[in-house]
Amino acid sequence: MNAIDILKERGFLYQLTDEEATRKKLEEGPQTFYIGFDPTADSLHVGHLLPVMGMRWLQKCGHRPIALVGGGTGMIGDPTGRTSARKVLTVEDIDHNCECIKKQLSRFLDFSDGKALLINNADWLRNLHFIDFLREVGPLFSVPEMTRKESVRARWETGITFLEFAYPLLQGYDFYTLYKKYGCVMQFGGQDQWGNITVGTEMTRRLCGGEVYGVTFPLLLKSDGTKFGKSAGGAVWLDPEKTSPFEYYQFWRNTNDDDVAKVMGFFTALPMDEIQRLSALQPPLLNRAKEILAYEATALAHGHDTAMKAFVAAGNEFGFADPNHSIPTTSRIAETPVIDLTADLPTCEVSQADIDGGLFIYALLVKAELCKSSSDARRLVKGGGCSIDDAKVADEKYQITAADFKDGSFILKAGKKSRRKIKLI
Repeated sequence: MNAIDILKERGFLYQLTDEEATRKKLEEGPQTFYIGFDPTADSLHVGHLLPVMGMRWLQKCGHRPIALVGGGTGMIGDPTGRTSARKVLTVEDIDHNCECIKKQLSRFLDFSDGKALLINNADWLRNLHFIDFLREVGPLFSVPEMTRKESVRARWETGITFLEFAYPLLQGYDFYTLYKKYGCVMQFGGQDQWGNITVGTEMTRRLCGGEVYGVTFPLLLKSDGTKFGKSAGGAVWLDPEKTSPFEYYQFWRNTNDDDVAKVMGFFTALPMDEIQRLSALQPPLLNRAKEILAYEATALAHGHDTAMKAFVAAGNEFGFADPNHSIPTTSRIAETPVIDLTADLPTCEVSQADIDGGLFIYALLVKAELCKSSSDARRLVKGGGCSIDDAKVADEKYQITAADFKDGSFILKAGKKSRRKIKLI
């Protein structure tokens, strides 16, 4: 498949300067493209991953990525999406952040034998002569043209400095430079980068007649309209010192039901027919799709062994959705040995006579020593903290029947961690 077809099938495409020309160019043979990364922190976070995954697919199709870290543009800061000016970082902080980002990207891309390049735009921007730059680039863009750029227009009322106003020209100069030095013909980026990208395509065309193309990826939102990539504690980082692998795994494991198909398409390499099959599972089996998603995303960021440890740790704490691996998958998650989580659980035995006499759920919670009293048990049920296996019990007067015992037992859960195996004797 053409890389454009793959990206379109998986939902990556938002805007293209010329879709047909881009498709044709990619069909001609291996092409060089780039994506830029701002060194505003010493780690990438989940919000950066959509472009990174796009780079992976393009590289799988034989094209050469350039990961451009902004050691030069980072000294100004991209005004896109900002309501106020960014904090100006020291050169030392910028250089440190660039090195950290380079190391993280090497987990996602193959840099061996020149298959991908890591380049810092500080190499040309920090030594750029201001007068020469103005004479070369200044005549190409009118002030009205620049003020129509979204990053400028959004700040027009609140105020934008000349420093930030000049940012799109510097990013455009990156594209022009990469075209001349490395034959780079495409830039990819988030949809908020459209204005900056088109400055680059126009600058390259006007300065040297180069035919180059721009493509943006969609802004990733959850089904409820909120921004994807945030947790209750803030950004979800790739640096294990900032976000532990277990927390990273849990972020993906807690994906909303309605977002599973979309997120798996973006952040795993599983075939789309498998993603459609897994995401079509009904709760609670849909949790198996979330486990696979979480494992795959964590393995990409931290490696297979670390992802497996996170998967097992989370399963032991919260339960496994498919402990016997009965749901087919091509994911390496299936390599985990079958785990009988119930073997070592404390067991509470109930008789047929108990059931026939009318065994209420709140009474069973007390009998199983999961609650101290009937009133505690009623509050737990009303608050949504009780479940039989993976099915919530919301009615405090729910009565246990023989139908609740699959293969003679079930797991009674109280809250997130407390559980008992209830066995019918």
